[in-house]
Order: sequence, then C-alpha cells, then structure tokens
Amino acid sequence: MDFGLTETQTQVRDEVRRFADNEIKPVASEYDRAEEFPHEVVEKASEMGLVGSNVPMEYGGAGYDYLTNVIIVEELFAADPGIGLSISAAAFGADALIGYGTDEQKERFLRPVAEGEAIMGSAISEPDVGSDVSSISASAEKEGDEWVLSGNKMWITNGSVGDYFVVMCETDPDAEGRYNGFSQIVVESDRDGFEAEKITGKLGIRASDTAELIFDDVRVPEENLVGTRGAGFLQLMEFFDETRTAVAAQGVGIARGAAERALEYAQEREQFGQPISEFQAIQHKLAEMFTDIEAARQLTYKSAWSVDHADEQLTKLASMAKEYGSRVAVDVADEAVQIHGGAGYVDDFDVERFYRDAKITQIYEGTTEIQKNIIARELLGKGIV
Repeated sequence: MDFGLTETQTQVRDEVRRFADNEIKPVASEYDRAEEFPHEVVEKASEMGLVGSNVPMEYGGAGYDYLTNVIIVEELFAADPGIGLSISAAAFGADALIGYGTDEQKERFLRPVAEGEAIMGSAISEPDVGSDVSSISASAEKEGDEWVLSGNKMWITNGSVGDYFVVMCETDPDAEGRYNGFSQIVVESDRDGFEAEKITGKLGIRASDTAELIFDDVRVPEENLVGTRGAGFLQLMEFFDETRTAVAAQGVGIARGAAERALEYAQEREQFGQPISEFQAIQHKLAEMFTDIEAARQLTYKSAWSVDHADEQLTKLASMAKEYGSRVAVDVADEAVQIHGGAGYVDDFDVERFYRDAKITQIYEGTTEIQKNIIARELLGKGIV
C-alpha cells in the first residue's frame, strides 16, 4: 500500500493550508461569536476551487478525487470547523445530482455552486425524524406537471442562506417495502410557500448556517425530480459512505487544530520555573493526542481510497472512520482544553471553540451508535475481513 500523497494532492494541501492561515484563522472567532455565515470567506474559497471541489470539471468544479477532497476538509477544519463546514458544505446535496441528475439538472444546479454563484443544501432530517430516515413525513404529490411539497425539515445546513435544496420526501405512500416510495426533489428557496427559520444558540459550528425549513404547498416543476421516482432512499444510502468519510476528515481536522494549539501553548506557558511541556504528564498527553490523530487520519484516508476505488469494504470502513475520527476529535479537544487549564475555558483561546465544535461530529451523518450498528452488521453479515 502506498502511503504517500501525489504531487497534486500535496500542492492542494499546501494551498488550502495557506488559505486557511490567511483567510480563516484571523476571522474565526468573529464569525463564531456573531453566529454569522461567512459569505466573504466562502466567496474567496470558491475562487480557489474549494467550493464544490467534487463537482466534475465539465460543470465548473475541480473534479478532485475523494481522497483529495478529504485532505481539503481536514485542512479547513483544522483552521476552524464552523467556517470549514460553511465552505465544504456549500455544495451539500451535489452528490445526488452528480450520481443521478440529468445533464440539464447538473448544468442548472451544479455549475452555479461550483462557480460561487449559489449555495445548496440537503434536506433530510425532520423535527421528529433523525436517524430513522425511512420515517420521514414530508410529502410531495404530483399535480399535472408539478410536484407539490408539504412538511418540515429540521437541522438543515445552509437552511437560511441556501438557494436550493435536495429534499427527501415521500412521493408514493402506498409503495410496498419500508424503503420504497421516497424521492429526492430539488426545491429552490424563492418558491412560494418556502420558509426558512434560522436556528441559533448552537453549542458549536456557529458560523455554519442551520435552519428549519417549512414547505407549505411549495410547487416545483416535474423536472426537479432527481433520478427515479420512489428510489430516493436507496439513492441517499449510496452516498452516506462518502459523507461519513467526510465527517471522519472533519474529526481529524478538529483534533489536529486543537492539538497543534495545545502543543504551542504548552511550550509557552510556564509553571514552577519551566514550560509545562517539560512535565512528563503534559508530554504524555501530547504523545497520545498526536498518535490518535495519525491513526484516525490513516483510517480516514483508507476509507476515502475505498470511495475512489469502489472497494467492497467501503461501508464498514466509512463507519469505522466516522466513529473513530469523531471520537478522537472529542477526546483530543478535551485534552487540549485541559492543557490550557483555566485559559482553555474562555474564548480568548481557540481550543474552547474546538471543544464545542467537536461534539457535532458524533451526531450528524449518523450518530456514533448508528455507526457501531453498521460496523457490527457488516462484520456479522459478511464475516470479519
């Protein structure tokens, strides 16, 4: 197995790191405190090809492979998770269109996002539905040449700033089988009956926009249906392996960002006449933190490699990477605050923000408990590989 990055991947990593140092880190605390979407930073990121970096080149994107996209995510989140998510999720939902959209849909919806002219999102969760996606109640009925959508969606990334959303809804309530009868439909935010209510007071990732979406008989043309009617659930499941690998990369980035700041602080902070980095207790913490990060990174990279090569172990690896990467993020951020002592408990230091931001990685795109269920299912169903 080759553990080295290609020349292109190394260049991309270095360019994103410079961008993060110059454009994200100086304003991260400002956007976090204001709970404000970083439009200017996202626009600059778009100019670098970091928005919709997975979108094919023929539709205006960079067309990077998944491992390169994972490298980008780690670098962004190591600078600031909130702004990092705002950039990396500006094309949230694009996978559905890349995989199942028509050429007209791709040109219409993907190109504006890749070129920084639009923001999109994916609307799945509902007020009463989280992990159990098959229990959603938002519906779409066919009337003539239009779909009419009704219902609510909750915890939607880019909810109040997005231009359009790939919405999971029930289109065939009488379909046989628990996972049939659902479809994905693109809904523009300027449609009559569409409303977004921003959610504030989040524990972390405050720069990233989150909202509840309300569909009150929203009408969209029939050509906004993505792929085959009634196959939306199966379409969605196909891309969870990719999005969970991306969350693993988020966890690696958060952990690295917190650990690097703790390492720097430990060499500057003095107690009992010497830097606290000279104390073995602190050295052991740092050693464990960076070891765990490297382990999480390698698992995440292997999962990303499996995405690119359609490896049969992908589902298991993606859930392993997501579960472990998010756990490392929470544990390392916790130790980073501990190393900072009282200083880590206030927002004068970045580790306080990383500590708050880390927790979401254990919740969205499938909770830690769901990942363990999937891993066990794969082991028991296919044997230990």
